[in-house]
Amino acid sequence: MPTRPTHHQRQFARYLRANQTDCEQRLWQKLRARQIAGFKFRRQYPFAPYILDFYCVEQSLAIELDGGQHYDPQHIAHDQRRTHYLNQQGIRVLRFSNLDVLAQMDAVLEQILRAVTPHPAPAG
Repeated sequence: MPTRPTHHQRQFARYLRANQTDCEQRLWQKLRARQIAGFKFRRQYPFAPYILDFYCVEQSLAIELDGGQHYDPQHIAHDQRRTHYLNQQGIRVLRFSNLDVLAQMDAVLEQILRAVTPHPAPAG
């Protein structure tokens, strides 16, 4: 069970919301105000011990944006541990590169929509 976010984590999340990257701002404009299938997303959501870039509580879905620093071996291992921890807490994680958001926003949004939309069982 995750611990409650500390005061420091809540303050840091507030700071991150006020200082979003360009890619975070672009994606937030598409996620905010229930634009994706009516689901509410939160940005820079404290989920101890982490702060999630975007989070849909109703769907237990985190969306993480990865800049260039996420591709060095040490950061890859950290991101894998983080994803594993979140999965253990019942949270699905979608990861997109900043380049995906800049160059393929429609594909990113389609993947998010597929993640929040129930899939019918195959006929047969």
